[in-house]
Amino acid sequence: MAEKSRKPGASRKAPGVGKKPNTGRAGGRASARSRGNAKTPDTLLLVATRKGAWLYSSDGSRRQWKAAGPHFLGQIVNHLVLDPRDRRTILAATSTGHLGPTLHRSTNFGRSWQEAARPPGFAKAPDGQTGRTVKHTFWLTPGHASEPNVWYAGTSPQGLFRSEDGGNHWEPFGAINDDQQYRSWMGREQDGTPDGPKLHSITIDPRDPKHMYIGMSGGGVHESHDAGRSFAPLAKGLEVVEGFNPADMTFHDPHCIRLCPGNPDRLYQQNHCGIYRIDRPSDEWVRIGRNMPGRIGDIGFPMVVHPRNDQVVWVFPMDGQSVWPRTSPDGKPAVYQTRNAGKTWQRKNTGLPDNQAWWTVKRQAMTADAHDPVGLYFGTTSGDLWMSRDEGQNWRNIARHLPEIYAVETALL
Repeated sequence: MAEKSRKPGASRKAPGVGKKPNTGRAGGRASARSRGNAKTPDTLLLVATRKGAWLYSSDGSRRQWKAAGPHFLGQIVNHLVLDPRDRRTILAATSTGHLGPTLHRSTNFGRSWQEAARPPGFAKAPDGQTGRTVKHTFWLTPGHASEPNVWYAGTSPQGLFRSEDGGNHWEPFGAINDDQQYRSWMGREQDGTPDGPKLHSITIDPRDPKHMYIGMSGGGVHESHDAGRSFAPLAKGLEVVEGFNPADMTFHDPHCIRLCPGNPDRLYQQNHCGIYRIDRPSDEWVRIGRNMPGRIGDIGFPMVVHPRNDQVVWVFPMDGQSVWPRTSPDGKPAVYQTRNAGKTWQRKNTGLPDNQAWWTVKRQAMTADAHDPVGLYFGTTSGDLWMSRDEGQNWRNIARHLPEIYAVETALL
């Protein structure tokens, strides 16, 4: 059957920026224009959680933060992204247990939200075949700067979708969603990650709107040069779990793929089996995570690249022993940084808990701003929001006791 759009009730006005009972103006236009300037623009954090979304704002100093929210209280918010092309439109991937997944859009920094007229949904299956249903939209990516109304979405189970009207109507990519070879690589839903298999890390080359990368957990890394009409695997050099065949894309599980803004020919990847780098036009990934401290390893989910320096990357390792407890190693969380493209790594934990901190960080819940020095941010599975104003040298907590944090994004206003 064709999947139906299932609405979580009529659109309602969410607690918006600068409206009571919120505690501050997170991202309002008047706030951004009055406090910021060309040298130190305001900073906005968009925080998606298991039970709603919050916006945090600061001026260019990033010393004091004001919170606005919750938005969509009680709903699962998998991703919350501000469009960098107009710096005012926010898309939110939301879902509720009984009404299902949808997307919401705000053009006024969250003062009001409108539900998408046609959220991502799989095409009707041919007669005699079983169709698929989107469980939730997992990943949102704005299109190329030359395509101001284009957005991309990745779902669970794995599906790729495109909107050409700012996120109101979505169309599926048959080259991924319906291709029998790709469907076989995706595996069964029960074979995916604990809360379902994902299509994620949708990345558009800033030089070419037709050139894009995607990741599938499971199913591997894939590349398109024709705006998604066709894709090809990009898996050479990547390892898989011992005992499985690396030639079979089914067993490849990228966790997060990041393109370097300052050098789009370099990409980094945090994978189920380590940390990798690729330098195009090469088609082979190189495992740079083996240079991590042996007692820590190179297993984790999030990855952040420096906005200007392609040598600098940050990761957040988790306990990678055989049972995968999904906690910080030994209950001692730390960010690790490389300043030489993975040749060496340094532990950055000043200000973080010294022990008995058994949380970790999900793949979308760590990010960076574009200030100088770069600000780093991450949200934890225990609901804490952390930041560093100096590229990871020192950390401090800016919010506690939120629901489990699924994603953190930044924007400069």
